[in-house]
Amino acid sequence: MNLLYLIILIPFMGFFLLACSSGRWLERTSSIIGVGSIGLTALVTIYVGFDFFSQQAIGMRVFNQYLWNWIAVENFIIPVTLTIDGLSLSMLSVVIGVGFLIHIFSSWYMQGSEGYSRFFAYTNLFIASMAVLVLANNLLLMYLGWEGVGLCSYLLIGFYYTNSVNGMAAIKAFIITRLGDVFFAIGLFILYRELGTLNIHELMITASQKLELNSTAITLATLMLLGGAVGKSAQLPLQTWLADAMVGPTPVSALIHAATMVTSGVYLIARTYGLFIIAPTILDIVGIIGVITMIISGFSALVQTDIKRVLAYSTMSQIGYMFLALGVQGWGSAIIHLIMHAFFKGLLFLSSGSIILACHHEKNMFKMGGLYKSLPFLYICFLIGGSSLSALPIFTAGFYSKDEILWNVLSSGHINLVIAGLFSSFLTSLYTFRMIFIVFHGKEHIKVHVNKGITHNLPLIILLVLSTYIGKLIIPPLVGVFPENHSIIVGSKLMLEIISGIISTLGVLLAAILFLGKRQFINKIANSMYGRLLSKWWFYSWGFDWLYKIFFIYIFNFIAYLLQNDPLNKLINLSVVFIKWCHCALITSVNGNLRWYMIYMSMGAVIILALLLFIK
Repeated sequence: MNLLYLIILIPFMGFFLLACSSGRWLERTSSIIGVGSIGLTALVTIYVGFDFFSQQAIGMRVFNQYLWNWIAVENFIIPVTLTIDGLSLSMLSVVIGVGFLIHIFSSWYMQGSEGYSRFFAYTNLFIASMAVLVLANNLLLMYLGWEGVGLCSYLLIGFYYTNSVNGMAAIKAFIITRLGDVFFAIGLFILYRELGTLNIHELMITASQKLELNSTAITLATLMLLGGAVGKSAQLPLQTWLADAMVGPTPVSALIHAATMVTSGVYLIARTYGLFIIAPTILDIVGIIGVITMIISGFSALVQTDIKRVLAYSTMSQIGYMFLALGVQGWGSAIIHLIMHAFFKGLLFLSSGSIILACHHEKNMFKMGGLYKSLPFLYICFLIGGSSLSALPIFTAGFYSKDEILWNVLSSGHINLVIAGLFSSFLTSLYTFRMIFIVFHGKEHIKVHVNKGITHNLPLIILLVLSTYIGKLIIPPLVGVFPENHSIIVGSKLMLEIISGIISTLGVLLAAILFLGKRQFINKIANSMYGRLLSKWWFYSWGFDWLYKIFFIYIFNFIAYLLQNDPLNKLINLSVVFIKWCHCALITSVNGNLRWYMIYMSMGAVIILALLLFIK
């Protein structure tokens, strides 16, 4: 495990080499460096994993690798120390494993695109930053990786920079996630002031010793950490950036905005669980945020026409499930669903990218149709990935991870949250199979070309297999990482699984009734007055962008308009004007005329006498 630093160094070196190439290398050379560096990182991760399990067998569950001191100012010392335990190994395996598959797919997808080497430079830097975030043993070093992945997200969303729309989407994502990052930073300040350390392990121990349950300090600190998490994970109220981020290359959507970066908020809360346990009020808010986000994003996904935006809203919804699990202290179930989500959502995004290229860069689902004949492999990928996303019973990985979350919620006694989760599951299967039926069934509207090649098929096949029951066999090493949940068991888990499976299946059947065939009934509803109103409202994400524009952008622009001539500067300039006026008044007295001097002397004498009288 002394090779932990290579997990960060190798992709960073790949970024450095590709950045220095300035795009002069051939695509083959760039792909060898870009994909090869992540491949080497994957091998190191596998070695570290085997070494970790061997050490775990003899009782060592946490390993720290000290590298150097990053900051040392009197008693404030922040070392660069990397930590591997069951949680960080699980997250790292997702980042490197799924990231490697997406890099292989990208070597095919990005062929012929301008900025081929620049793309792999950005993605290599992202993997390095994500590794820093995951392996950091203190919150300040994690914050460094946190900011690094935010920068890479900005660069990759605006990758096609010649289109101003892409640039605006990148700026929007950057600003909104920076708002969450400010909250995160404030949380660090509060924690250091109260506990005197930012070391994650020490925080877990000292917080329960020095801070009382639901005290003001821990409540504010965890609330700020939650603010950082909702910004990065696109949860209410900072969720509006994710759908617009789909303007970037599709592998970016798979890597950053589905499998890895957007789940870092979940990882942050799970990593600092010891702080949230003594702030149960904030934990309740975490669960409520998750429930609301997964429902509103489910309705928004129902009316989207862009295939990638449907998947973007489904990502918000699934991360909402993870937040729901965290809110009821189902730490392990949240991480398991994080892993399963990376498999099936990576599969869906990469498959959608292949469809977009096959349809000549068309993203509108209603301009596709009937593709199951010409693209049977991608049809299978969507069926498996969509079934896992919808949590269809027995054969999908998503069924077991999602039901584990619902079981944790039920065991905690939150019946209302269980009902909300089941309703969201119904919405998920409805909008997912709406997408599948519109894209692959009905009349074919566009002539497609079939995508081939091992770099195209291999990642999809692996993710397809992992999205089935086989993926469920992957059990993350979380024993001993989180405290045991002593919730009261309510009801039967088997009964819950049966109900959940029936509800998901009903969603598929309703989607078949509404969106297969001529769709006359659903078109009639959509064209009604209330249908158009709701569709527009949901299509534009419940009007959150509109509200933010009114309460933030318009107000900011108005204040900027008032300050455009800098009134404060004018106020400061008044003193200069007064001094200048005094100078002009006094300079007139120096004119060489005796009568003026006599007048000034007389005036001075009168003033002196008046002052003497006043003093007396």
